[in-house]
Amino acid sequence: MKIEKKLYDTRVGEISVFCLTNGAGNVVELSSLGAGITRIIVPDADGRRDDIVLGYSDYADYMRDGACAGKTPGRFANRIALGRFTIDGKEYQLDTNNGPNALHGGNGGFHSVLWESELTDNGVRFTYRSADGEEGYPGNLTAMVTYSWSDDNVLTIDFDAETDCATVVNLTNHAYFNLAGAGEGLCLDHRLKLDCHKWLPTDNVDIPTGEIASVEGTPMDFTQGKRLGDDILADFSNLKLGKGYNHFFIADGYDGTLRHIATLTEAQSRRRVDVATTQWGVMLYTGNWLASNEPCGRHGSQYADYAGVALECQGAPDAPNHANFPSTELRPGECYHHVVTYSFSTL
Repeated sequence: MKIEKKLYDTRVGEISVFCLTNGAGNVVELSSLGAGITRIIVPDADGRRDDIVLGYSDYADYMRDGACAGKTPGRFANRIALGRFTIDGKEYQLDTNNGPNALHGGNGGFHSVLWESELTDNGVRFTYRSADGEEGYPGNLTAMVTYSWSDDNVLTIDFDAETDCATVVNLTNHAYFNLAGAGEGLCLDHRLKLDCHKWLPTDNVDIPTGEIASVEGTPMDFTQGKRLGDDILADFSNLKLGKGYNHFFIADGYDGTLRHIATLTEAQSRRRVDVATTQWGVMLYTGNWLASNEPCGRHGSQYADYAGVALECQGAPDAPNHANFPSTELRPGECYHHVVTYSFSTL
């Protein structure tokens, strides 16, 4: 494994960028801004290499971008209703930044801070120390995100955290995939298969109602695999509300161990990515609002809606307010640890 580090003095501070090149010549690029993925360069079925994640030409543009492209949102990825939750009888009020709700940890969430970084044997570890009260969250929290890149094109992400006071934590990666190449059209022709027979319906501000519903007979059924665009315009309230998929799907047979949850493919390039996770499920987001994101992509223009698809393995949205969802609480002496893998290949 070849690892190159470069420093960029930008308007938001000094950003460390790491280029990981495996034995096959394929590349993962990582940034200390948001502990994020900025490039994944892998071959198609004919051997042509392309960058398959959406990103920006200026590394500083990742600061507080609306898309949260490639980064690690936190302290709590996804939404918390009204920015409120209770632990041990005490209510906490977070900063709200998504209508009435808190999203991805707030305006100053983990995705918009500079993380410390260090090399590992086959990758990079990023560390961020979040102070008690930051964005309203209790406890001093130390979070670590470790990326490892293998010669057989498997990107492994380990998420770890410890706290000195009871808190909530939910970490994920927010990369947007376009397996035809970043900026090469939309993702609606991508085919997705999910090992998920249940999903979480949401209200009109994207907060789970608490129901755990079957996908059977609905546009939410990806168990046999289908194009992302097949049902995205269906007359189905949860799709019409947000212009597409922005929903949480529950892993079949969840038991906290690493298990396959998704396969995404693209017909022209014949690229494939298989996703596995230890988390309860995956948030499927088809990039429904990417056109409102300000930074230009590396292809020289802004991304269009549906230019990429995010498969965010995580705990459930608003889990602190739903006793029937797996707990996202973390207490002193406990270790938060979850794993996500992205395995790249061709058909």
